[in-house]
Order: sequence, then C-alpha cells, then structure tokens
Amino acid sequence: MLNWMVWTTPVAVFFISVVAMLIGMTVWESRAPTTERKGFLPIATTRGDRLFIGLMCAAWINLAWVGLGEQMVAWFSLAEEPSIWISFVVSMLALALVMRKG
Repeated sequence: MLNWMVWTTPVAVFFISVVAMLIGMTVWESRAPTTERKGFLPIATTRGDRLFIGLMCAAWINLAWVGLGEQMVAWFSLAEEPSIWISFVVSMLALALVMRKG
C-alpha cells in the first residue's frame, strides 16, 4: 500500500513528529482552550493557527532543502548533498519560533 513512497528514516521521523504534535495539541486544547493573540504574524492567531502555519513553514523548508540539495553541492563545493537532518532541525526550530512568538 505505501510502496510508492521512499520511507527513509528522516521521512519517518518527520511524519511521526507531525502526528505527535497533532496529538499533543489536541490534548492541550481540550485541557486548556486557547484565545487569540497577536505576535509577529500579521494576524491574530490561536495555537492551532500557529501550529498549521508552523507546519507549513517546516514543509516548505524541507522541500526547499531537498530541491536545492544538488545546487548546494555546486555552490559550497561539497563532496555530497547535505544531510536531510539539517533541514529537519531547521524546520523544527522555525516551527518552535512560530508557535512561541507568532
């Protein structure tokens, strides 16, 4: 059924992290309902809004990293494409920033 996708360890960790965040946010929201607040984002947002925006940013960072991998080899004279773990860490930091300050 899932043979069409390349399930590498970084891909699996990324999707497991997303599922864990969704479960955690569901529990958190049921115990302590959120109110809208204004951060650096141009709109007032709830926790769920910030999670969605942060997850979208994380996905875009990972897609850009994968898409630019071959170019980074040429730009920085690398022996091989940079590790996908770097983009995972960067995307999770971006998600944390949006969740905290967005």
